[in-house]
Amino acid sequence: MRRETATPRPGWAATIREQGLVYATTELPDGATMSYWDETAAYAFELDEVLRLEEATEELHRMSVAAAEHVVARGRYADFGIPAWAAEAVARSLREAPPTLYGRFDLAYDGSWPPKLLEYNADTPTSLVEASIIQWYWLEQTRPEADQWNSLHERLVGAWAAVGAGLHDRRVHVCWSDEEESGEDQITAGYLAETARQAGLDVTLLPVQQIGWDGRRFVDAANRPVTTCFKLYPWEWMLAEPYGRPALEPGTPTTWIEPAWKLLLSNKALLAVLWELYPGHEYLLPAYLDSPRGMTRYVAKPLLGREGAAVRIVTEDAEISNPGGYGDEGFCYQEFRALPSFDGNHVVLGSWIVAGEAAGAGIRESPGLITDGYARFLPHYIDAQRPG
Repeated sequence: MRRETATPRPGWAATIREQGLVYATTELPDGATMSYWDETAAYAFELDEVLRLEEATEELHRMSVAAAEHVVARGRYADFGIPAWAAEAVARSLREAPPTLYGRFDLAYDGSWPPKLLEYNADTPTSLVEASIIQWYWLEQTRPEADQWNSLHERLVGAWAAVGAGLHDRRVHVCWSDEEESGEDQITAGYLAETARQAGLDVTLLPVQQIGWDGRRFVDAANRPVTTCFKLYPWEWMLAEPYGRPALEPGTPTTWIEPAWKLLLSNKALLAVLWELYPGHEYLLPAYLDSPRGMTRYVAKPLLGREGAAVRIVTEDAEISNPGGYGDEGFCYQEFRALPSFDGNHVVLGSWIVAGEAAGAGIRESPGLITDGYARFLPHYIDAQRPG
């Protein structure tokens, strides 16, 4: 893995907006703006490197599912901040194995082995459109002879086809929150809806705020039953709202994607449970729930928080805090591993998984050690000319 400078395409800003990246700019605290999509540089991978990273991603997913099974078997819901009333629904969801679509592992990786897991965004991961579509078109226009670690679109369509094969009613509702103002959630939901349509499903796209409850079932704005619903809306929010309980009732005829057991994978407590079950594993960093346990370099992460950035980084020399994301639900203390730096840019590798299989990568850069809302997304390609 290496970083290369690149020449942006003429008219690239208009091009990516036409392709759906409407959240291509980020407003800075001083009122200025910066581009979220950055093609002044690109990352190159070797093929055997990608194959190893795919294997690591799928192993991490298997380990995470085993950790969820362990939590349910031991009844460790309190460690995850999950209310007692929701415990049986989470356990039932894991037992019944309803459909699950996708997730994203955030890894610290600089080209040397092994990668280290930072967190698993398993319930409502975004940065999907740029990883699946925008960087693929960039590749076709700038390096048509090359390949890319990117089978996201095909795998999503295939996953939806598998979902559809088990449905009596082939209508799927795809929802997002209209309170999210950047447009990222709406575009992500719209893209997922399109992959479902390409899989042959009938799709209704609407804000989650337009879903109602008629006393027996959830219905949409046209009073049609919501029997299968993909929601770009975290379970942790749903559980805190009045209709969270009906959503988890066994008699409610709605299949939710992602299912309720994904609560266990999207929670930072997963990092500590993984370390308990697989101590010393090459892909993991030490992580604990009760305290830093003597670690002098660690990151305090809130248990809950949608793709939450690190709240506090503590080292022997300094403490760096992110003002957003604080919560009162507890923390996971993970050993601090500085993000790899390429030309002064701190990099996190997002490795996607769809229906349990590795599906592609997205790379984000930040000037600081915390990957926050001011990160940039850079494209990548596989350099077949450089043998591994």
